[in-house]
Amino acid sequence: MNSPDGQDNSATVLIVDDDDDIRTLLGEYLRLHGFDTLEAAQGLQMQAILAEAQVDLVVLDLNLPGEDGLSLCRRIRAESTLPVIMLTAKTAPLDRVLGLETGADDYVCKPFEPLELLSRIRSVLRRTRLQNDSQPHSTTPVKLRFAEWELDLVGRHLCSPEGTVVSLSGSEFRLLKIFLDRPNRVLNCDQLMDMIHGRDAGPFDRAIDLQISRIRQKIEVDSKNPQIIKTVRNEGYVLSAPVEVVAE
Repeated sequence: MNSPDGQDNSATVLIVDDDDDIRTLLGEYLRLHGFDTLEAAQGLQMQAILAEAQVDLVVLDLNLPGEDGLSLCRRIRAESTLPVIMLTAKTAPLDRVLGLETGADDYVCKPFEPLELLSRIRSVLRRTRLQNDSQPHSTTPVKLRFAEWELDLVGRHLCSPEGTVVSLSGSEFRLLKIFLDRPNRVLNCDQLMDMIHGRDAGPFDRAIDLQISRIRQKIEVDSKNPQIIKTVRNEGYVLSAPVEVVAE
């Protein structure tokens, strides 16, 4: 369905927030711009809707009664790649990083302008559709092999040289995939932010440094002396390993 500005917003957004006014405001605003919307006030309602309806993106409040947004985001990410935008009044950098590390695709702080959230939703959906279009359409797993590790592009997880499956958050998966698509190329933080979040990148995206540190802790023998993802002083980061496409 086209919005008043002519954009195709044919997607269903699930708004999960215990504030009735926010749910109503966002629901009306998103419908005005061509989206279908569903609403839930807490985690159990969210789970029931996800079990029955086709949802394309979840706007998820961090502070919910009962199970909080971080726990619900982990639950969603353990079961699917459904995109999630965290919505919260908290503004501390640690809270923003925690939201991303649990697998959220983006993060918007209250108070916010509805137009900002609309822009974030469009950006995440656009990125998700591009990723889905680039995925293989068969059931044959496709992996990227590097330094004896394998990144499963379908399962969105890592497999260690010993055969152990290592889980990744949504942001970690996207960041590692960017490096694997560009081996031996130096990438700075601005480039990485643009590749991950596009023009809608915000100040919180400096969490990229922390995300790289977390990836190193998972793949490096010595994360303090990395040999796979190296730091190039005053320039950025580089994946210093050959990459092989594996189809099984």
